[in-house]
Formats: sequence, C-alpha cells, structure tokens
Amino acid sequence: MVLGTSSGAGKSWMATALCRHYASLGLKVAPFKAQNMSNNARVVAGLASADAQAPVGEIGSAQYFQALAARAEPDVRMNPLLLKPEADTHSQVVLLGQVHEALSALPWRGRSERVWPRIAEALEQLRAENDVVVIEGAGSPAEINLMQSDVVNLRVARHADARCLLVADIDRGGAFAHLYGTWALLPEADRARIRGFVLNKFRGDADLLAPAPEQLQALTGVPTVAVVPMRFGHGLPEEDGVFDEGPSPQPSLQRGEGGIRRIAIVAYPRISNLDEFQPLKNLPGVSLVWARSLAQLDGVDWIILPGSKATASDLHWLRARGMDGAIARHAAAGGAVLGICGGLQMLGEALIDPHGVEPGGSGPGLGLLPLVTQFAPEKTLRRGAWRLGEVAGAWAPLSGVAFGGYEIHSGQTVQHPAMARKGDVARELLAGLAWQNAAGNVLGCYVHGLLEDAAVLRALFGVEARSLDAVFDALAAQVQAAFAPGVLDMLAAPD
Repeated sequence: MVLGTSSGAGKSWMATALCRHYASLGLKVAPFKAQNMSNNARVVAGLASADAQAPVGEIGSAQYFQALAARAEPDVRMNPLLLKPEADTHSQVVLLGQVHEALSALPWRGRSERVWPRIAEALEQLRAENDVVVIEGAGSPAEINLMQSDVVNLRVARHADARCLLVADIDRGGAFAHLYGTWALLPEADRARIRGFVLNKFRGDADLLAPAPEQLQALTGVPTVAVVPMRFGHGLPEEDGVFDEGPSPQPSLQRGEGGIRRIAIVAYPRISNLDEFQPLKNLPGVSLVWARSLAQLDGVDWIILPGSKATASDLHWLRARGMDGAIARHAAAGGAVLGICGGLQMLGEALIDPHGVEPGGSGPGLGLLPLVTQFAPEKTLRRGAWRLGEVAGAWAPLSGVAFGGYEIHSGQTVQHPAMARKGDVARELLAGLAWQNAAGNVLGCYVHGLLEDAAVLRALFGVEARSLDAVFDALAAQVQAAFAPGVLDMLAAPD
C-alpha cells in the first residue's frame, strides 16, 4: 500500500509505477483505491447483473491508468467509491461505478458504515484473483479528525494487512518532519505496517541528505528505502490538478509563429476529465496553456472547452471573466474552437435544466453552435468506437478518422428547433454526439478521449504521440533504480 504525508506527495504516480514493475515480473497485478475524490473519471467494465449484458461504470482516472500499467482490464472494483465534487460542500457519490443518490444526500461521516462492506468485498475479490494488489491511500493516513470514519487509509491497510510505504514530497520542504509527524500520529499497531519511507521529487545531491535518514530511522525504526528524483514531463496525467509544472514553452509566441501551435484549455473550477489532454502536453510543437483569465486566450491558435462537472456554473464563471467574448471573437476570426462534453454543451444556444441537475440552472449558452441541451437525472455511460465522415474547415484532417473513447454526461443535445426552422442547422458529424458550425472552425463532441487517440493525433499534428506503455515502462524503471535492493521484492513477497 502506498500512503502519503499529504495530497500531491506522489501516491498515484508511485502506485502506477509499482503496478508496471510487478506486472513486468510476470505477476498478475491489480490496483485498488477504496475512495477517490476527483472529477477525472473513466468508463470501465461494471459489475455483471441480470438486466445488463455488458454493464459499465465510472472509476477515477488514476485507477484506470494504474490498471493499464498493470496490464489488467480496468473495472469498477478497483475504485469502489468515487466522490465527484459538484460544489465546495457537495459531491456526487458513485458506488461501484453507479451514481448513488441516497449516499450523495448523506453527510460525510454517515457514509462509511454504509459503504465499507462493498469496499471490503471488492478488495477481497481482487486479492483472490491476483498475485499482487497495489493499494493507494488518499491524502494522509494521519488525519486524526477523519480516522473514525476512514474507509481509504488505515481501515484498508488493516483489512488487507498491507505492507505500506509512506511517501513525502521533499520538493515542498519539511519532508522529514512530515514523515515523522505522520508516523507519530498513527496508532502504535499501525506504525508497524510502515515498511519504508520514500522521499519523492528530490533535486540535488542525495549525499547531502545525511544524516537525516539515519536519524529518522533511529526515532521511528523505519528506514528510508528510496529517494526518487524530480522528473518533469514523465507523461502520466495528473490525478486531480491542472498540470502546469514548469514554465509554459514559448510563452511569448503569437499565433502560428515558429511552427508552434498554441492551444488554450479553459480551466474552469469544475473542470473534469482533464487527463485526456495529457497527450497534447507530450507532443512536440505544442504550447499548452491552462487559461483562467482573459489575457491567456490572446494569440492562441485553438481554444478548447473541456468537460465540466457543473456546466452551467462553470459557464457563469467563464462569463464573469469576460472570456466568453474572447472565445466569440476568436471563432468569428476563424480560430479553431473545440468543445468536449460539457464544453460542447456550453457552445450551444441554451442549457435547460427542468430537474435541477446542474448547480447553475438553466441559461443561455455561448451561441457558437445552433444546439440546445436539456439535462436529465439519468447519466449516459458508454464506451465505443466511431468514425467521422466528412469534416469541414479547420477540422478537415479528421475526415474519415476512426477513434475510440467514452461518454460520461447527464445532458442530451439536439438541434435548436426554432433556429432549425429558419435553416440554421449545425452539421452533424456523429448522430447525437458531434456537430460543427457552417464555417467549420467550431467543433463540439460528446466523446471523451478524442485527443488521446493516436490516429486523431496523427491527423491533426502529423506526429506520433508517446505511447502509454512507454510512459509506464519509464516510470517502473525510475522506481526500480530509486529503491534500495530487495525492497520491492519484500513488499510483494508471499506471506
């Protein structure tokens, strides 16, 4: 089990690397995280039921990528409880892949006993089916205000009798204090589960750490088993945050200058499924900007409106910053605009919410596509493969391109009836899923994963994206090099 001294310490990264490491040894491996809080989700295999031949459900993106690293088929048991924040004080609860309204209405501390039996059952099934289960914790196991209702850290470690690593981000400072303080706040029986401390994101000469690791071991009895170097551009999507590490390349370039394509992704507060844009970060010749202000949209080649867990609310946020006008001017000048899922919904004429599904309610859209979206309590979850027909204008390279992806949305979008009667109709590229304007520069699509598909990236950029397998192999190699000899074998050794 990979625990951390805080959020952002590197638990997800480490768990992914360990999944690939053990899978490369020929072991059957599965990831597991009991509870994840994230709006980055993937559609994966669900639990079989009498009324569904091929059920699907949602899990956090981190466990999806960990499963791929483990060379395993992702399924809902790998992240049995997913909390998707809809506001600062409310989250939608997804249990074993399906939205659970009753649990969503319960207070935080009232959920644990209701969900724990399902969490434990999922974990036991994975343990029975695999040689190794790599478990990821959440936040810190030493959150003493949450220990009584914990279902993701110590309760899981005890249930699995897991051998645990404790990871600290040394780049933020205070790592030895973080490690010691976390260890000291654990119940005494749980301290014995910590088999090693890991210093992550280290820059500099590792010899300068002495004598701190030895002193820490004298205080705790726990050795520091790895010092993992800082590495930018490792290629793995961030679990929760916008990945702006390091300066944006070529920040002063104007549109099209020097062969660099400048792409702005609007980073509204409830952005979802941002991990699907990691391939753009990895591509040569692309300068990616996460736009939170009007100025960051100036001079870009593309504007992307990503998915949102609160479409109407995020549209209000965008308007309050004057970014709606900048997007309209960009489109009017022929600039490329892409809306994905919630971004597609924003591009239309109106959002209609008769059931109160969206925090922001009904209201006008950006008016760049003659479409209207109506929200409903039921959520669409679907994986699939599609082929685009003839695509016009700026997106013409996508004509005839086949790609895979997934749907995860509450709204349904159609042509605006009144505008259609007047002859103003969007070009429908995929039935009920993708449309573009008459000029061809504004494209909206419900399917997530478009910009992850290798064929799409070749068509749009003329280059090959770095494969996920190459990313996973590099992570595993880095972890193997960083750990003291024998530690990784000890962690996975049979009882």
